[in-house]
Amino acid sequence: MFGTMLYGPGDVRFEERPEPKIEKPTDAVIKLSASCVCGSDLWPYRGANEVTAPLAMGHEYCGVVVEVGSDVKTVRPGQFVVGSFVISDNTCPHCRFGFQSSCEQREFMTGAQSPYARVPLADGTLVATESQPEEDLIPSLLAVSDVLGTGWYAADAARVQPGSTVVVVGDGAVGLMGVLAAKQMEAGRIIIMSRHKTRQDLALEYGATDIVSERGEEGIARIKQLTKKVGADSVLECVGTQESMTQALQVARPGSMIGYVGVPHGVQFDGQSLFFAQVGMLGGPAPVRRFLPHLMDLVLTRKINPGKVFDLTLPLADVAEGYKAMDERRAIKTMLRV
Repeated sequence: MFGTMLYGPGDVRFEERPEPKIEKPTDAVIKLSASCVCGSDLWPYRGANEVTAPLAMGHEYCGVVVEVGSDVKTVRPGQFVVGSFVISDNTCPHCRFGFQSSCEQREFMTGAQSPYARVPLADGTLVATESQPEEDLIPSLLAVSDVLGTGWYAADAARVQPGSTVVVVGDGAVGLMGVLAAKQMEAGRIIIMSRHKTRQDLALEYGATDIVSERGEEGIARIKQLTKKVGADSVLECVGTQESMTQALQVARPGSMIGYVGVPHGVQFDGQSLFFAQVGMLGGPAPVRRFLPHLMDLVLTRKINPGKVFDLTLPLADVAEGYKAMDERRAIKTMLRV
């Protein structure tokens, strides 16, 4: 088969790869129905993360099980499944506490920008649907695997409550999913910081009530103005830069929570400022497995449509163009059809 490899900054190749096989009795092999490019894939693509050896890319996935190991009990060949981008056994103390992304056997999914993929710890990682979903639901089920699950975690970690005021920092795919999540959690006001018309339009469709296009001090001042100098009850930080984290901290009211899911690059904190801000913070890699059943049900019952975040669809063989389009902000998120 052919799959996606990243050799270095800007160097994505679709090349021959060995077909995955069962390596451990807890493994499954799936045939992907679709894959995609993640915003976090752009960090090594842009050179922000060092690439010391070629990387098998892709960690968002859904598809049909073709083979399982001898110890796998909860999924079987022929079933359609969605899995988390974090591999977990779903039984360890951290998993049972709802943080499968800190599983004692944690691995991070790789190699899913390919026609087939091996999924370790299949019983703990994969959730099957009752039947093969309709074709138009595939993009939304794919989104559940990471980008929706991560946006949902940002809102959950920020303790979004009915009627509350929420600020979303970042208008990428995760930020837009954060808007969708906050709306589902019945936030009263959802303010997204965005300077891009297509992203603003989708944010409004997903439930945003206000758009703030200013950045830095001007953006902070604008949110303070909108909230009558109070600030937000919940803040979703969905970028991972110093600027975005600073904005998040300065628009959060005392006693609020920040859910931060942007992978940090160069972010530093001042202890005294944090002390007097009286703001709570919870984040990290999203425990998507905790939310999978609920989010899949919302998609399958057509209550939400996160698949709209994919505004560019390409054949898997054109994956390099998918990376380039996202890097140049010509696309919010690229879906790859297998």
